[in-house]
Amino acid sequence: MDNVEKEKYSANSLVRGLEIIKLFNEEHPSLSLSEIAKKLGVSRTVPYRLLYTLQSIGYLTQDENTKQYSLTPKVLELGFSYINSLKIPEIAQPYMESLRDEIGASCHLSILDGHEVVYVGSAPVRGVSAVNVNIGLRLPAHATANGKLLLAYEPKDSLMQLFQVTNLTPYTDKTLTTPGEFLDQLEKIRQNGYSMTSGEFHQGIHSIAAPIYGRTGKVLAALNIVATELSYQEDFMNKVALPKLLDVSVLLSNYMGYNGRVSNQVK
Repeated sequence: MDNVEKEKYSANSLVRGLEIIKLFNEEHPSLSLSEIAKKLGVSRTVPYRLLYTLQSIGYLTQDENTKQYSLTPKVLELGFSYINSLKIPEIAQPYMESLRDEIGASCHLSILDGHEVVYVGSAPVRGVSAVNVNIGLRLPAHATANGKLLLAYEPKDSLMQLFQVTNLTPYTDKTLTTPGEFLDQLEKIRQNGYSMTSGEFHQGIHSIAAPIYGRTGKVLAALNIVATELSYQEDFMNKVALPKLLDVSVLLSNYMGYNGRVSNQVK
């Protein structure tokens, strides 16, 4: 379908409505009509009807005094509808909980969305301080073990496009920011079949990740374990967590219909 044909079937109102929802974030939890119009680059009359519609169906609310609009919890349904359409979180959850109980460290499930990882499953350790992970959380892929693992299995063309639209932002002095070295590291991750990071996104946080393959051999998601260096012994990740993680990634890959050979041997 060419661009003309796509334009013919495009629903501009729907596009505008979704653009409005995406304007709200932590920095801008509420916006006025004029602010929304300015951010969209249109006159005030364009978003007015859309705001009324979004408010009437429960996705937006307006403060009677300030006239500022803000999102309602109903917006979460949009994200959860996607997450709930995936089989992986439901299938992986008991495995993650069992792995967490066995090794005493938090386990998470994530997918790749552009240059970010999105968490779609979690089995946190209770009472242990670590990176706070909630369903729907987004983190930079290049600075996390699960993100680098998922990037490692992306086509090289996609990776080169990634470098063009985003920088490898340093979050600590351990974050790898040189594209050439980063690509070399991704190649090693593909060869090993797992990824490990230490303090690249947060100081004192260690993480390992392994792939979950689908029936066609494509990596569907990353399973990872997160631990703080203060709470676990130095060799915990290598000698205890990693072998268990790889075993579970094999089980989940087989459950998802993958018939290829997935090595669970630590290299």
